[in-house]
Amino acid sequence: MLKRIFKELKKARKRYFEQKKPQRIFKDFTYRTLKSWSRRRRVVGKAEYLAKGANPRFVVTNLPREVIEAQSLYEQMYCGRGDMENRIKEQQLYLFADRTSSATMQANQLRLYFSSLAYVLMNELRTQGLQGTELAQAQCHTIRLKLFKIGARVRISVRRIVVSMATGYPYQNTFFQIMKNLKLAYPKLC
Repeated sequence: MLKRIFKELKKARKRYFEQKKPQRIFKDFTYRTLKSWSRRRRVVGKAEYLAKGANPRFVVTNLPREVIEAQSLYEQMYCGRGDMENRIKEQQLYLFADRTSSATMQANQLRLYFSSLAYVLMNELRTQGLQGTELAQAQCHTIRLKLFKIGARVRISVRRIVVSMATGYPYQNTFFQIMKNLKLAYPKLC
């Protein structure tokens, strides 16, 4: 199949060296294997050239060209599916959705509920609070490490709660930007 996008790879390489930016060119074609496929199928080829070199990829689909064009099929559907897989893995690994080692089914279910609730809250924080910050695209474990697992002194009085962070906390400005974003997104709660 690589032969089918050879010209596009060459063109992407040329553009990369002219513009010094990653280049992608998509090609839509039909293809049939000698033995394993019973008929011709639609293939979307991505001819990409990056700093590390050529990065060709192929997606085989049964969706017709009239329904979705090649670039949208690759970037939105195919890459979007991979992103969903990453979100599932993120919940399992960093929010401990895979910890179901309790003796009872109810305890394991409760653990999974807590993990799911944590993910929903973390995702809401990511979409509303982290916009415009250096952590806008951060994964759960990075958010936990840089925003939640920090030392602070909390003083509670009759009228207010005061949180004092160490002056050496490297993400203080980011933390305050997140608080501003959350106040704008949820004015009644803050």
